[in-house]
Amino acid sequence: MQAEQSNNRKISNPETTVQKSPQMNDRDFINDLLATEKYMTQGYSTALNELSHTVLYENIQMICDETQKCQRQLFNVMFKNGWYSLEACDNQKIQQSYQQYANYLQQQSPYNQNIQ
Repeated sequence: MQAEQSNNRKISNPETTVQKSPQMNDRDFINDLLATEKYMTQGYSTALNELSHTVLYENIQMICDETQKCQRQLFNVMFKNGWYSLEACDNQKIQQSYQQYANYLQQQSPYNQNIQ
């Protein structure tokens, strides 16, 4: 159940309570795993940008894809349990960002593609 709180425009689910103690709980473990997956994905992305060996590139690409899928699954668990929230963005701000990007592409892109 996604709920939007109108006062601070946060999008979140009801928080699943976990026991607070000096020892790590489920939320702590999943949060640590999520941070690790994000870090690994960044490292793989950098490696992919610099690899010239085709077979090694393809192997690292598969590993990177699996890592990104794990990261997404962990994010979903955190969000589902109310341990991760997002801030809502109004349509005007979205449209402004879209227009800014579209203008940039029209002026800077060597491909001169129209954005629809």
